[in-house]
Amino acid sequence: MFNDIGALELVTLVVLAVLVFGPDKLPKVIQDASRFIRKIREFSESAKHDIRSELGPEFKDFEFEDLNPKTFVRKQLMDNDDLGLKEIRNGFDLRKEMAEVSDAVQGKDSAAAVGAASNGSAPAPLAGGGPDLLKKPAQPAQPAQPAPADRPPFDADAT
Repeated sequence: MFNDIGALELVTLVVLAVLVFGPDKLPKVIQDASRFIRKIREFSESAKHDIRSELGPEFKDFEFEDLNPKTFVRKQLMDNDDLGLKEIRNGFDLRKEMAEVSDAVQGKDSAAAVGAASNGSAPAPLAGGGPDLLKKPAQPAQPAQPAPADRPPFDADAT
């Protein structure tokens, strides 16, 4: 309840209590406040017990914390795996996907291989290529190296 009160704030509250009630009345005020808090807790526990007994044996595992919407959603979605969310969450490997994208951007894989890796199928032959297109050439083709003074082509979609 008071998790966000720091040491300076606590000291300020104590000094303020001493100034308001005085050092001689402060112990009596603290006893009265603790007695009041104890009575409130007893009242809430008896109310919870009465509600559970009135609901019947079907709701014996009912928790009042479940009435909080965040707790209810967390319990229903995370604990119950009827939808298979854990399988989907575990099946998605973000590092693998990022590595594939990084390799594709750096040009380590050809466009056909990246497409095949993304959908899990073999690359389809190009139209009009026939089966000869899938065969490896006798000599590997050397990629054209641009002259040092040539600028790379401008791609408006990439910027």
